[in-house]
Order: sequence, then structure tokens, then C-alpha cells
Amino acid sequence: MGTWDTGPFDNDTAADFANALDEAEPEAREALIRGVLIRTIDATGYLTEAEEAVAAAALIAAQCPGGEPVDMSYGPETPMPVFPSDHRVLADEALARIVGDEDGPASNWVDPEDWKQWRAILTRLRAVLAPPPPSIALFDVQS
Repeated sequence: MGTWDTGPFDNDTAADFANALDEAEPEAREALIRGVLIRTIDATGYLTEAEEAVAAAALIAAQCPGGEPVDMSYGPETPMPVFPSDHRVLADEALARIVGDEDGPASNWVDPEDWKQWRAILTRLRAVLAPPPPSIALFDVQS
């Protein structure tokens, strides 16, 4: 993996994924995002698409309240569709799978500080992707 920084699109694989999204027909972009997330969640053994899944999760998180825009230097240049709400859950599950895989992308970092920064980015993405807790209406108690 050619990596130049810790952002979701700061590696060759994610940049290639951004290019694939740019080249895809607009209606196919959502399917590319969904597919990489589902394959990452369902993967056994080495997570071959972890970098793409992180990039996909960042695109979904960018559409959520509190989400940060994706760095357009390496991310897709074309507008992304509005993703269905179930993509938030898929993205969070894929990130949980990636974070929990000690032999996967986490083991690729040579500099421990880069690993910590990358891990913090994934934690922020997951915080944005996590659906808000359901609010429970409290009963009006009269004394």
C-alpha cells in the first residue's frame, strides 16, 4: 500500500477507488460504496478492501450531521449521491471490522504516531456514523 498520510483517501488504493467512483455512472456509485462495505463486513481472513471501505465510510460520514467534508485532493471529484440511511450502519460495521483486525491495516503503520492518528480518524468517523440514541418521551408527571 502506498500511503502518504493518514486520511481516508491518503493511500493509493483509496485514491484508485475515488477514480473508480468518478468513472462510474452516477447511479452506480451507491452500489460501489455499498458493495465494498458489505464485502468488508463479510470478509474472512485478510481484509482486502479495507482502504476502500474506510474511504467509503468517509464519504457517507460527510453527509451526516457533524461529518467533515472529504479531502477533494485525492477523493472523488464528482458529486456523490445522497446515501440511504442504512449505509451509516454498514459503514460503522465495516470500520468496526477494520479496527478490530490486528493483522490488517492497523499493522501496516511503521510510525506509532501515524497509527494513532489513523485510529483517531476511524474513531471520529464511527462517532459521526453512529445513529443518535432513540429519544424516549418522558411522561409529564403532575403532582
